[in-house]
Amino acid sequence: MTQILLAPDSFKGSITAAAACDALAAGWREVAGNARLVARPMADGGEGTLDAFAAAVPAAQRMPVVVTGPDGREVDAAWMLLPPTPEAPGGTGVVELASTSGIELLGRARLPFDAHTIGFGQAIAAALDRGVSRLALGIGSSASTDGGAGMLRALGARFDAADGLRSLASVTTVDVADLRPPPSGGVIVLCDVTNPLLGPAGAAAVFGPQKGLSPDEVPGADAALRHWADVLATALPAADPNAVGAGAAGGTGFALQAWGAHMVSGSAEVAELIGLADAVAAASLIVTGEGSFDAQSAGGKAPAQVAALATAAGVPVALVAGRIAPDADLAGFSATVSLSELAGSAAAALADPARWLRAAGRVLAARNAV
Repeated sequence: MTQILLAPDSFKGSITAAAACDALAAGWREVAGNARLVARPMADGGEGTLDAFAAAVPAAQRMPVVVTGPDGREVDAAWMLLPPTPEAPGGTGVVELASTSGIELLGRARLPFDAHTIGFGQAIAAALDRGVSRLALGIGSSASTDGGAGMLRALGARFDAADGLRSLASVTTVDVADLRPPPSGGVIVLCDVTNPLLGPAGAAAVFGPQKGLSPDEVPGADAALRHWADVLATALPAADPNAVGAGAAGGTGFALQAWGAHMVSGSAEVAELIGLADAVAAASLIVTGEGSFDAQSAGGKAPAQVAALATAAGVPVALVAGRIAPDADLAGFSATVSLSELAGSAAAALADPARWLRAAGRVLAARNAV
């Protein structure tokens, strides 16, 4: 029997990876009902990371937790408990910043100076309370540029300032006497951002505008982060603003590395943890995708990771994206489908992504790309 592996990332702000798999499968079955469809929703550390583990690891458990969101309101969230392994006898806790301190939680609002990462830290603390031996932390889709200060505060650090970017410049001391240590099996950070904390490629300059900073406010934000980095380094010597990925999630990557975490490729680590390579090897065709596929997608994003595994295994791979940019590198894909083209416009595709993903499933099945 033909086996089709569905391994898209989420279509950001539109539909989750798991729901995208469902829609693609529904469309495929309308044309080729005898195909075996296997869902392995992908993620790179942003939204949908928990869903990827839930779909691939039957014994994974969602652990509900109420946290303080990026704007101070309570958020019903969850972290994922993966079953014990020899390396992590207490299990692995997967925590997603997107669902605890993410920008989508703000709706259309942006709080460039006041948003924080307290909720992310609270969810990490909940996993530690459960006794996990290892942590895997996805830090995509953040709402703040607080240098990870809110997260550290939730883990027990104390400093003489309020939360958010607004207060970073006024921090004078950081007390880490009660800061919780990382679990014995270590902490990996799922992230495909390599930016440093400071400067023209740093958190404020590159990502601050997405979170509401105006061009005139970026230099002041960068200076505040520089001050925070200097102060934190006196308490946590591992704090290195020049480390690869320190600028991720508004500087949360910097704070996590100061705490002792290790940065890894989000899409590669998720692929390994969900057993994607084995699923690829068993497939006749793989379908991957994301919301916008462009020149940056080749730099470690989930579809690129899936395509690399498919190429290595000699299995054809098709791409479905909400939008395929003119500068996108489509080498290696046996077929491509743009939802915007199917729907007639990007707005139409965004308005009903499940409908057009279902249509994409029909198109691919009809093409018999296998």
